[in-house]
Amino acid sequence: MGEKEMLILEPFNPLDKRNLAESVADAMLARPVEPLPPKPFVGAGIYAIYYVGNFPLYDKIARRNFQGAFQQPIYVGKAVPAGARKGGFGLGEEPGQALYNRLCDHAKSVSEVTNLEGRDFFCRYLAVDDIWIPLAESLLIERFVPLWNRILDGFGNHAPGKGRYNQQKSPWDTLHPGRPWAERLQPNSVGLPELQALVKHYIETHLQ
Repeated sequence: MGEKEMLILEPFNPLDKRNLAESVADAMLARPVEPLPPKPFVGAGIYAIYYVGNFPLYDKIARRNFQGAFQQPIYVGKAVPAGARKGGFGLGEEPGQALYNRLCDHAKSVSEVTNLEGRDFFCRYLAVDDIWIPLAESLLIERFVPLWNRILDGFGNHAPGKGRYNQQKSPWDTLHPGRPWAERLQPNSVGLPELQALVKHYIETHLQ
């Protein structure tokens, strides 16, 4: 009679990077949902933006967020202290209102386009110690595969510097026209019908 196979259990490591990231992400997801933008606050960290409107292509996303469910972010992001934006880690930097200001930027973007309404957007956010911000953002994107992170790039863009308006308009600005600075850019090489088809396929494929 042969020896029985022995089951080897991998010991749980609470300090494993993924476990740490999940703890930060779960803490954010436990936060209450607020309108976009929320009331002013101090801190840097991570956030998720939710859509509940009637833009036809986003119907499946919106239905997952109806009646207070808020199960499917359309975008996940981070706001780091000023030191991190300059190429460092931002460790020990005063965060100021980095996270609040980022959410305000997003609120302004959706208010400027012609086919979205600012009142249809909500957010969750969490102030986080500097070192855990990128790790938690990456895990949230992996977990929720948000449309505006994965296939419809450009939502988080800012106006380009002087003399740089010869670049293409982003896919996001192509589907959602209206940001004044984006209208000065060149047309995207991917036409609107093809872009709409890509978005539809992505949602059908990733949101089962």
